[in-house]
Amino acid sequence: MMAQEKSVDGTSMHEENVQPRKPRVLLAASGSVAAIKFGNLCHGFLEWADVKAVATKSSLHFIDKVSLPRDVILYTDEDEWSTWKKIGDGVLHIELRKWADMMVIAPLSANTLGKIAGGLCDNLLTCIIRAWDFEKPLFIAPAMNTFMWNNPFTQHHLAMINKLGIQLIPPITKRLACGDYGNGAMAEPSLICSTVVLYLDSSKPVQDRGKQHIQD
Repeated sequence: MMAQEKSVDGTSMHEENVQPRKPRVLLAASGSVAAIKFGNLCHGFLEWADVKAVATKSSLHFIDKVSLPRDVILYTDEDEWSTWKKIGDGVLHIELRKWADMMVIAPLSANTLGKIAGGLCDNLLTCIIRAWDFEKPLFIAPAMNTFMWNNPFTQHHLAMINKLGIQLIPPITKRLACGDYGNGAMAEPSLICSTVVLYLDSSKPVQDRGKQHIQD
């Protein structure tokens, strides 16, 4: 019988190659005041996934960069233009799409929702969506004023992106940052994280369900 080939740490090469890796999650924030919770969101996902982050120019008004985990790289529109110098260089929105196993946009503003529904791609975030492989999961957690959420445009846009298979994590009813009370607040980061975990768990073969996503 042929001896099993070993790696330098004593494990078999076959065992080493099939070791599971953490899911790769691309988290994105657009211009809503709910982006103040983006740091909490990143920390929650980092407990069981490898995380990279994308922020629109407007969202940077609300994101406290100090609150982000040190292990999470935050990409902005400036990075999209500064990382490409010549033919042959990687294009950032393509590289991020290739890297990610899934994407979560939280918060998703009314403006960015409209862009996605219309196929526009005028910043790093929307370019990633336009180049997205919809065989991979994509989740959105909208955040906007109640009247914006109830606006017919919003319902039309949601219907359009639903056809792409984008998963909606609905907003909740509470006192909004503008002072109004109603539906439109972003779901809590813990709920967003648990929703994605449950989706991944339900996508596993039956015998693997219920196992932790955190890998040693």
